[in-house]
Amino acid sequence: MPGSVLVDELFQGHVELQRGEGWVKPWRLPCSRRALFPSPDEGLLARAETTSGVRLRFATESRQVRLCFQPLPTTEPAAGRAGFHFDLTTGADLVQSASVAPGGDEAVFADLPAGDKIVEIWLSQEIPVALTGLEGDAPCRPTADGRPRWVTYGSSLTHCVRAHSPARTWPALVARRRGLHLTSLGFGGQCHLDAMVGMTIADLPADYITLKLGINTISGSLSARSYPAAVVALVQIIRQKHPDTPIALVSAIGYPPRETDPNPVGYTIGAQRRDMEDVHGRLQSLGDTNLIYVNGLEVFDLDLIERYTEDQCHPDGDGIEIQAENFDRAVMDRLLT
Repeated sequence: MPGSVLVDELFQGHVELQRGEGWVKPWRLPCSRRALFPSPDEGLLARAETTSGVRLRFATESRQVRLCFQPLPTTEPAAGRAGFHFDLTTGADLVQSASVAPGGDEAVFADLPAGDKIVEIWLSQEIPVALTGLEGDAPCRPTADGRPRWVTYGSSLTHCVRAHSPARTWPALVARRRGLHLTSLGFGGQCHLDAMVGMTIADLPADYITLKLGINTISGSLSARSYPAAVVALVQIIRQKHPDTPIALVSAIGYPPRETDPNPVGYTIGAQRRDMEDVHGRLQSLGDTNLIYVNGLEVFDLDLIERYTEDQCHPDGDGIEIQAENFDRAVMDRLLT
């Protein structure tokens, strides 16, 4: 099958591309400045190296496409799956999902619809992927994506390693349903309102921005004193380059262990939600009329946590799809009007 050069224009949903001898790796933070993103054991960079929401977009008449990459990690996939998933979509439709065993080096999509079509291949949300080739029985031509751009920032609840497949994370589901160009900055365990992440968001083109904040900081990294100030600072950093872009502040979804039981610094999820709502009011009073607040319990409440989680925190694949429906209704209905 003829191959296509992995030009920059093929990639969507990333922040920066890293290139080596015969390979290209998408990052969800600027890898050329990774020294500016410190965290214990480089946890933030490890999450940014994974490819949640990252995809290749191209037009083709090909009936079969092969995506080649360096051997995948040999770690065990999440949620008891036998392999890492790669999805092929056209428009809002999930056409095919390919499961690749740990250590595998290609994902093949066969019997695709006839005719010219715009295709997106979504890379695994769980792992880093260093691509080495894209092949089809017809040329795979990069094509511009003129859809409105949506950037969303959050924790593992946005990263969604437990999703059934990469095009079925809740950000991907919402983006496909709404016809949006997605950049998903969900970093498992690493959403601590870092100023440098705020600067990264500010530098990205965006028509809509959602900030789903709180669950990681309830571990104690931020307190009643520092959390509201960090939310203010994050919004203000983004506003330096996006003064009028609609932004949604979304507080934590249900989290039974800390709803009312204080953490080591005396803070609760309930108090955190009230503080974010207060921040919203303060910023609106100063003229930020393109800022909305949504209580995270509208996205995933305590009853849903009981039904769709094993750890009282992370929804399973089915729960993630419910989270997508609720986020679409509670947040996007308001943000996009």
